[in-house]
Formats: sequence, C-alpha cells, structure tokens
Amino acid sequence: MLTDVIETLFRSVSGSGAPVVRFPDNSQPPPELACVVSFPRIEFVVEGEVHDRSITRDKGLLRQGDAVYIPGGKWNLTVWDRPAVLLSILFSKEKLGFSLQFWDGKAFTGTDKQSVPRLGPRVGSFLLQAMNESVSLPDDQQTARCVVAGLLSHCLEQLSNRAQVLTRSGALFEMVKKYIDENASLPLTRENVAKRFHITPNYLSHLFRKSGDIGFSEYLNHVRLERAKLLLKGYELKIKEVASHCGFVDSNYFCRVFRKSTARSPSQYRSQWLSQLP
Repeated sequence: MLTDVIETLFRSVSGSGAPVVRFPDNSQPPPELACVVSFPRIEFVVEGEVHDRSITRDKGLLRQGDAVYIPGGKWNLTVWDRPAVLLSILFSKEKLGFSLQFWDGKAFTGTDKQSVPRLGPRVGSFLLQAMNESVSLPDDQQTARCVVAGLLSHCLEQLSNRAQVLTRSGALFEMVKKYIDENASLPLTRENVAKRFHITPNYLSHLFRKSGDIGFSEYLNHVRLERAKLLLKGYELKIKEVASHCGFVDSNYFCRVFRKSTARSPSQYRSQWLSQLP
C-alpha cells in the first residue's frame, strides 16, 4: 500500500495538477504539541485537507496532493479538522521513516509505519540539500516540485532495494530497532527485548554486532538521547522529567550519558538552543 501511495504522489507532483510545496514559517517558538525533529521531513496530503499552523500562506491550508517540507530542527503542527490521510517521510542519516495516518474527522482510524535503511549513492542527500535551498525561494514552485518528485523516486528505489537485500536476520534486526524506536521510554533491557522476540540475549547482541554498527545498549541510548534533545528544545520540562520521559530511571546517569554524547550537560544544551532562536 505504501508503495502505491508514493507512486500516486509521484505522478501528481510530476503531472499538470500542480500541487503546492509549502515551507514552515518558524519565526515563532514551537507551540504546544508541535512536532520538532533533528532530521528533515516531508508531509503529503494523500486525501482530504488539513491545516498546518507553521504555514502562513492560505491560512495554512493543504489540499490533496500538497506537501510541506520541514527542515531538520524546524517545527510544524498539523490541525486535523476534517477527514484526511497524511503521509510523513523522515530522512534520518541511516534510514527513511514512513508514517501513513488516517483521520476520519473525529479520531485516527489507523497508522501504517515502516522504515528502510538508506543504501547506495548519496542521491537523497543531494536532493535534500536542494530542498533546503528552496526554503528561501518559496515562490519557485516548479523547482520545488521537481526536487520533491526526485525525493519520491528515491524513496521508491529504497523501498525496492529493501525487498532485495533484507535477509532473515536483517529483517529481525529491523523489527528489533523499530520496537526500540517506538518503546524507548519504557524500561527496556537486553533481556526483556530478547524475550519479546523469542531469542536469547546473547543472540540479540550478536544481531547488533552483525547487522549494525553499534551495540544494543549504545543504540538504545542513542534513541533515548535523540528524544531527550527534542524535549529539551521544545518543552519546559525539568531535567528529571526529561530523563523519565526518555526511559532513564536515574537522572544522574542520563546527564552523564548526555554529556558524553554532546560534550554538554542537558541544561547547557537547552540554553544554547534557546540562544539561537530569533
């Protein structure tokens, strides 16, 4: 289904229907419930209409086929005020994340999430650089649509590659990573994650050594720290609350791990982020 949706969007962006590509106006601090991530994202209205509070043009209205490109570190906030289907694509350094959300006008009726490793040449990275340049030229819609079409084509290629390269252990590794990504705030351990997938803790460690470039504990801490950075930048939570929300039982341990990763304490990281805001 996901491939079909992306192919339809590709035809729409490449055709004569001329959907618009919007960019967020982040002149104001992110409001409550706004989405802020470190990596660039593109959101497409697959069906229906939504509003986005980060967009000033047309009062933030996005119609079927329209897209909003959110650079890394910027925020957006979707307002679901009528039935709609929205596809969000996250471009992290290691993988592509896809989230297809269904809203019936009153509640979410389903969510389809997938992720694939980013493999092969750095075509996607260069296309994202072009999108970042387009942010300062929002009226050049023809160029923006061409770059978006290129990114959709790149996503289709990566989805196709995934089906060809995933081995059985690779598929299990992806499932484990997805589970950690979605449940990092829980008290996860090597033992209870291994039990969740009916494997031994030693095999789980072997899986990370074989299929990934970091160990289980390092990956878990990486996911938690990325979430902590978002909370520090977007919410006025105490350091203990940030640690708890991200799955760290001991806030002192959280501070040590955070400093080791960023060379700054959580408080220093937040202060530096706030000092850079306009």
